[in-house]
Amino acid sequence: MQYFSRPGRLLALPLTCIAALLSACGGSSESAGTASPMVAAAPLATASTVLQLDDGALPAADAQQFAQPSYHMAPVLLETPADAAPGAAASSEVHTQTVPSQFRRLGSKRLTLETLRQVQANRSADADADTSGSSSAAPLAATSTVVTYTPAQIRAAYGLPALPASYTGLSAAQAAQLGAGQTIYIVDAQHNPNIAAELAAFNSKFGLPACTTKAIATTASLPLAAASSSACELSVVYNTASGGMTATAPAYDAGWATEIALDVQWAHATAPLARIVVIEAASASYDNLLGGVRLANKMGPGIVSMSFGGSESSGLGSADSVFSVANMSYLAATGDSGAAVSWPSSSAKVLAVGGTTLSYSGAGARSEVVWASTGGGVSQYVATPSYQSSAVPGMGTATRRTVADVAFNADPNSGQYVAVIAAGSSTVKWASVGGTSLSTPQWAGLIAVANALRAVNGKAALAAPHAALYTNISTVAGTYASVFSDITKGSHGTCSACSGETGYDQATGLGTPNAASLLSTLSGLTVQAAPVVSAATINGKAGTALSFTVSVTASNAVTYALSGAPSGMAISSAGVVSWAAPVAGTYAVTVTAKDSKTGLSGQGVYTVVIAAASTTATTTKPSATPPVITATALSGVAGKALSGTIGVKVSNSGAVSLAISGAPLGMMFTASGMNVVVSWASPVTGSYTLKLTATDSTGASATASIPVTIKAR
Repeated sequence: MQYFSRPGRLLALPLTCIAALLSACGGSSESAGTASPMVAAAPLATASTVLQLDDGALPAADAQQFAQPSYHMAPVLLETPADAAPGAAASSEVHTQTVPSQFRRLGSKRLTLETLRQVQANRSADADADTSGSSSAAPLAATSTVVTYTPAQIRAAYGLPALPASYTGLSAAQAAQLGAGQTIYIVDAQHNPNIAAELAAFNSKFGLPACTTKAIATTASLPLAAASSSACELSVVYNTASGGMTATAPAYDAGWATEIALDVQWAHATAPLARIVVIEAASASYDNLLGGVRLANKMGPGIVSMSFGGSESSGLGSADSVFSVANMSYLAATGDSGAAVSWPSSSAKVLAVGGTTLSYSGAGARSEVVWASTGGGVSQYVATPSYQSSAVPGMGTATRRTVADVAFNADPNSGQYVAVIAAGSSTVKWASVGGTSLSTPQWAGLIAVANALRAVNGKAALAAPHAALYTNISTVAGTYASVFSDITKGSHGTCSACSGETGYDQATGLGTPNAASLLSTLSGLTVQAAPVVSAATINGKAGTALSFTVSVTASNAVTYALSGAPSGMAISSAGVVSWAAPVAGTYAVTVTAKDSKTGLSGQGVYTVVIAAASTTATTTKPSATPPVITATALSGVAGKALSGTIGVKVSNSGAVSLAISGAPLGMMFTASGMNVVVSWASPVTGSYTLKLTATDSTGASATASIPVTIKAR
């Protein structure tokens, strides 16, 4: 993994930026101290582990790229929809409306209410005048009729449970079906001053529960308290690029304001009792938007919905640590320009959501085809993730990460109602909106409901849902057919892989959800995830025996294999790598761990650096402010899990490396932002000393020793 720094920027110290488990490999040849006379102290490994502490910063060129919202708005000012009472059944009458001739040449991509009103005012003399300057998108297709669905109709079409007539007195299971206790983070750019008013109008019109607006102070202690188990709350915060909060609202932008409105309203329509936290970035730069995700990570467990996208590049992999925080799910739109790949949906850590064109009469079964403008394709840079294996129907042998993963309705001509209030106005107008930015918050709502149901069943949150959707569901024929509607018709381009196909396809991924079956399956699922082998850098000396334990997270026992290993290096059945006579050089050794029950495999690369036997001591580069290591002595009881935290503070920009030696075998270290979590599942009686060296990007370093004492039971 590469780590990047930004000149002149102070490193932030988030607790959750990097969640990669790294092996504990002590490098000291000194005694571990005095052990209990009854129990021998744990042996020390003979290598040091180097952990890269980093905040997921992007390379400078990528940080200043800009994303675009991924919504489309049909070029029509909708008639005000009829009121729906709470709990009312979905109307069997689906609203259709003809596009006025004066709007028919308008493109739908990022169209705004303001644009429609301006065109309406300026075109009374010539309704069919050229409109190429009014919208940045390609012209609308020839259709002149727009179909628009209500929340109740979408819930009925996709099999979500009907809404209750009252939201008070619900049982825990009933509230969980509506996402209670979960948090959805809506990350967008710019500012919408009318979020709460638009949502209130949407809720009132369609019989959805009201959301209490709750302020979050910029000085609030994070993570947030748990979300309500019985009511919706709406909060709006403004983020900094480093993941902090500011009281300064971003500037207004009509396009992003529309995006925010639809994200909030349709996340709420899907998970009506979930807490919604809107995070507004100062601009649509990758740097600022990623800061919104960082802030969500700090706020606590939840689902991050990102209805935006932009160009991918080789440097964007450095952001994956921001999408890797425990108990967080990340979803992003695949884009709205046809067959193409956009970031952040291309990240293997993000659930990429594509789009369909929905046909639904208001009753009976729905039918769908690929939406012609949905994004999707094969990444240029991201390696094939383990969950996209040849075992997935239709997947074949993927050359690299392929998006989409899943899909939902996204065509603005089979659009969904959104309440919009223009800047400076208090009048609610209704739009028919689509785009993969519409499908994304609805999938975020589905994951929120699934997590709420899992909580009722005593199960952990899904977090990254890829393994569940691909491995546990798609590879089981009957389950796949029940959970997903496989989209096999339509296309989003002219490429050979652009059409809907049986099983997986790049336009719609695994397909669209049959929500009742999806939620039932996910709520009780024990996820069969592939083993995760965490990478690390291991240092040793030529001629001095080397030994370290690889770090693997797996549900079951695993078997190990090495590739690219130098002659003489081997790995034991316990995952201990040994090399009796190391030779100077740098080696990239791939460790493969295979689950003994599921057969799933995971890989990680260990960089083994062997210094020559005779090395010349180097002088630490002076610095006015060297790193500061903060830690306290650790003590515990043999056989009882031990944990602690090591912190590193720096004033210089760039990543920091922390070398740890003297650790007993079995002790593990987890890099989390600028902290390291120490854990030892089964401590052995004895006294040990961890020796730490933190080196910043200028070469300045600091050392510290941490005594570890394990008493007998």
